[in-house]
Amino acid sequence: MAIYDDIYEIAADNYGIVTSAQAKRVGASDKELSRIAKGGRLTRIGYGVYRIKHWVPTEYDAFAEGVALVGPHAYLYGESVIAMHSLAPTNPARVHVASPDRVRKSLPASVEVVRRPDCGDTTEYEGIPSQTIPAAILSCKGTMMRSRLRDAARRARELGLIRAEEEALLVEELDDGD
Repeated sequence: MAIYDDIYEIAADNYGIVTSAQAKRVGASDKELSRIAKGGRLTRIGYGVYRIKHWVPTEYDAFAEGVALVGPHAYLYGESVIAMHSLAPTNPARVHVASPDRVRKSLPASVEVVRRPDCGDTTEYEGIPSQTIPAAILSCKGTMMRSRLRDAARRARELGLIRAEEEALLVEELDDGD
């Protein structure tokens, strides 16, 4: 019972999610995770990724799940960072996740992986590894309308997520090429 308590503590701090690597650090083998899942206390959501059964869903679950499914060095990317903070309308059917690692495992269609060897523009928002908001806005320059990206920068400043100087630099960069 103590192993499940440790697993529960990890999952409670991580949107109900525990990976096999995290579980190993508290002494739970893959076989033990499988046994707990068969017992109905965990749900396997992907290779080496589980969710505890008694979890109250939050608005950030899909983002945390997408990052966990991609792997240990993954982080939320681009449109998904904008969506997480409700800065602009985006496609809610996709979670964009970047990773410096090559990802070979099978993932749900809702998770879109971007390979980015350089990941110096990362941070954590709500406990989820993410690209910084300014970097996320700029990375969407070719895929989202510039007016929406300018609105996202303005909204991020209004919410206190970026400073006025950062907003001005973003708007200037977004206007380049117009």
